[in-house]
Amino acid sequence: MKHLLLALCFFFTLPAFAAQPETGAAEGAKSETFDPGRVIMEHVADEHEWHFATLGNEETGTHLTLPLPVIAYQPGKGLSVFSSSQFHHAPGGVHAGLKLEEGHLVAEDGGKVYDFSITKNVASLILSCLILILVFHTVAGGYRTRQGSAPKGVQSLLEPIVVFIRDEVAKKSIGPKYERYMPYLLTIFFFIWFNNLLGLTPGAANLSGNITVTFMLALATLLITLFSSNKYYWSHIFRPPGVPLLLLPIIVPVEIVGIFIKPISLMVRLFANITAGHIIILSFISLIFLFKAATVGIIAIPFALFINLLELLVALLQAYIFTLLSAMYIGGAVEEHHDADFQMGGGSEGDQAHAH
Repeated sequence: MKHLLLALCFFFTLPAFAAQPETGAAEGAKSETFDPGRVIMEHVADEHEWHFATLGNEETGTHLTLPLPVIAYQPGKGLSVFSSSQFHHAPGGVHAGLKLEEGHLVAEDGGKVYDFSITKNVASLILSCLILILVFHTVAGGYRTRQGSAPKGVQSLLEPIVVFIRDEVAKKSIGPKYERYMPYLLTIFFFIWFNNLLGLTPGAANLSGNITVTFMLALATLLITLFSSNKYYWSHIFRPPGVPLLLLPIIVPVEIVGIFIKPISLMVRLFANITAGHIIILSFISLIFLFKAATVGIIAIPFALFINLLELLVALLQAYIFTLLSAMYIGGAVEEHHDADFQMGGGSEGDQAHAH
């Protein structure tokens, strides 16, 4: 597929290259200012301001940007709180002894800086939480006012999803104790789904593609799994049933490492899938500005739209996968492994059959 795309791009842009005069090569190189790597990284990375769009030229055009609060603490100098727009007006981009380098806040003198700023991802996190609270407050109000009647509006849209998470995810993966974990499972599902969708809107932040956010979600699943675990879970870790004693020094470390590998896989899967989708879409669009040929748009725009529509499915799918795997990990920690006791303690065949 990649080879086909490269061949098509070469075919459609060949006339544009052939039409350029030889004397214009240097002038074209001089006027080339578009950096696709910088544009893509600015979109997927975090920033201290929220840039929505640029009207006109990059240098002289109008930038639609929302300044965000910069909150930084420097040992010996104290706390500094100001707007990120101050960096654009200050000489050399230095304000209060601070400056931005590749999106990171650093001290002009090279000292230590503790950054507590409201960045683009933090602002997007606050926005998504407010949207979730507003949506589910409306749904809860609908259940209170229309108790016993058919759901309407947002309630009718979200109720099948809640029922699906309860019946197909929580009950099947966790078992009889599922109700205790339903609030967490619903929270992470809708949090990931909403932020995945928000990330696809123009000018939005790539919150779900931030490794720190996915790390905290995976850490929450790990902590709930560990604090919910019973003695059968730990006995399976330190004394796996059916494993000879001589193999325990090998199997037990593998089982312990597996405890942490599971949330790491959750973290990396969500981060990689969401970030890759954004990069692919921006890469197709960047082809138009790289080749400076309208014919490239015939290929790039349909492919970018197709990937964008595909990302709508990926947004839902990744939220479902993260929730399902979290439920499975929790279910494995709270499950009563009666058969493990018999294999370890040596119960009779009749008792083992009764336990099954």
